[in-house]
Amino acid sequence: MISRLLVANRGEIARRIFATCRALGIETVAVHSDADADAPFVAEADQAVHLPGNTPAETYLRIDLVLDAARKAGADAVHPGYGFLAENAEFATAVTDAGLTWVGPPAKAIAAMGDKMAAKALLAEAGVPMLPTWTDPDQVTGFPVLVKASAGGGGRGMRVVRDAAGLAEAIASARREAASAFGDGTVFIERYVERGRHVEVQIFGDRSGAVVALGARDCSIQRRHQKIVEEGPGVLPGEIRDRLYEAAVAAGRAVDYVGAGTVEFLLAPDGDVHFLEMNTRLQVEHPVTELTTGLDLVRLQLLVAEGEPLPEHLHGLVAARGYAIEVRLCAEEPAQGFRPATGTLHRFAIPGVDREFANLDRAGLRLDSGVVDGSVVGIHYDSMLAKVVAWAATRTEAARALAGALARAELHGVATNRDLLVRILRSAEFRAVDIDTGFLDRHPEVFAPLLPADQLPLVALAAALASAAGRRAAAPVLAGLPSGWRNVPAFPQVTRFTGADGEIEVHYRLDRTGALAEWSVRSTDDDATGDRPTVSLVEAAPDRVVLDVDGVRQAFRVRRVGSEVFVDGPVGATSLTALPRLPLPTAELAAGSLVAPLPGAVTRVHVAVGQRVAAGDLLLTLEAMKLEHPVLAPTDGVVADLPVPAGGQVETGAVLAVVNPLEEAQA
Repeated sequence: MISRLLVANRGEIARRIFATCRALGIETVAVHSDADADAPFVAEADQAVHLPGNTPAETYLRIDLVLDAARKAGADAVHPGYGFLAENAEFATAVTDAGLTWVGPPAKAIAAMGDKMAAKALLAEAGVPMLPTWTDPDQVTGFPVLVKASAGGGGRGMRVVRDAAGLAEAIASARREAASAFGDGTVFIERYVERGRHVEVQIFGDRSGAVVALGARDCSIQRRHQKIVEEGPGVLPGEIRDRLYEAAVAAGRAVDYVGAGTVEFLLAPDGDVHFLEMNTRLQVEHPVTELTTGLDLVRLQLLVAEGEPLPEHLHGLVAARGYAIEVRLCAEEPAQGFRPATGTLHRFAIPGVDREFANLDRAGLRLDSGVVDGSVVGIHYDSMLAKVVAWAATRTEAARALAGALARAELHGVATNRDLLVRILRSAEFRAVDIDTGFLDRHPEVFAPLLPADQLPLVALAAALASAAGRRAAAPVLAGLPSGWRNVPAFPQVTRFTGADGEIEVHYRLDRTGALAEWSVRSTDDDATGDRPTVSLVEAAPDRVVLDVDGVRQAFRVRRVGSEVFVDGPVGATSLTALPRLPLPTAELAAGSLVAPLPGAVTRVHVAVGQRVAAGDLLLTLEAMKLEHPVLAPTDGVVADLPVPAGGQVETGAVLAVVNPLEEAQA
């Protein structure tokens, strides 16, 4: 019997495992880095052990430190979660050698599937269908191909290559990223199937040799080869579903699998099924299967680790109950190449959540989150903040409920992919199941923000009126007078903000009753906003403004933190920065300066000072949140400065390079 479990992971998966442990009466132990000391998962554990440092290599990837933490805390079992050491056979062996219960598959099975090339050979013998694969780039017989990391998963270390010219650089880049994320830079090359669907089967095995399939999931919508929308049981023809189940169970039996695992496949447009990989761990998207089967997969993991057999009713076909769709809510900017975002999450609220980290007994929303109000999103770990899952009778109902909850969510302080997720779920193509791994490449329209450009003036006006209400509420005298009121009307009040597209200037005047007498909004893009709707002020408070817009009332929720103003309206949300009335002078950057979009480390510098470059040329590579981010030349020119050498750490806004436009360089 397991009495005290150490979770060798962090964030939402640690919280998820702790939730089941509490229900079973199992004590919990967390391990944490410096950056995670105040994280929710640490607070929720019964005990916590500090791992000095911040990078995964210093902390969560250190087998010796994790085992020492288990010893210190008196843990008798270890659960690896997913990522980090979850698919590390050496770690599984070390845990069992230390006399601890390992909540995962045998080290032998992990090793067999961890070497993806060897895994392909082994499973091909078991009858599992395979794609053409190479380890030597000179043997590649055709393009496009996909370069893949042999260790780990989550889309890291993957590169699509469409011609021979780009293969060498893709391999080198994939190796660096895989080594950083998994400690193993081994890669291989696989034929890339255009418009394929990524489908997978949840399997489970016990020590008696039983291996069962618990359902399928469709994870086709991806960014950077990492899943962001996952659904189950998936819209699949019965004959294909049967083939998937058969191949997945065969894969599990071939390696004497025990515990939770996932066998992933590529479903080609012609109906052919090809094995991709087997993940010897619990998947990020396991809540989809939990909701559609009613099972607690973590509970099953713990019971199987204790030697219990799988329940009898799982040995037959497990019928799906309803439909579940999960999205990964990430701290990133999709329109900027999915650039990770950092900062303090001042507000994190998803409306209508029925349960956290647990199954539902009726249609509703589940939230598995690694963050709460006030959480700091740093550069060291994955950008995923939470998983939001809708469960309903049908796919259409689940998608609608999930999109509605996300659209109404309050996410303040850190940029997220929320708008992208809502647009995907509401798109006609998604509703029609016209999806595949290239969905985002073919549908650039889903990258547009939910807030239409013509609504920004109303949002800015609401922000200005809320700020005025806040000042009046805090006024030591005559707080009941309307903001800016004068006996003789003169000039309107002016409030200035900066937004995503530049500066916004709001002019407004309130009469002696507090009614909105006049208003206008100007931005850096134009002199005026054009035709303005007829607007009257219904209500203005520091946190809520209600406007009557051409006879339709619209309510705006407003939250201010320092100079940042977050506005959630009926059709979208945005953040603005209030500008001081008398700004202090600031130093100007040199023309042609390229600055760091987020904190990180410069891993490579590809050019030299004085070198001539063309627009789009790769200047240097910045690594943050375990991903590489290319810094490209914005124009034809000459490199004038490279202030940060390879290996240098930078903060947001630091100058990485200066490129003088070609005409200036020749002058």
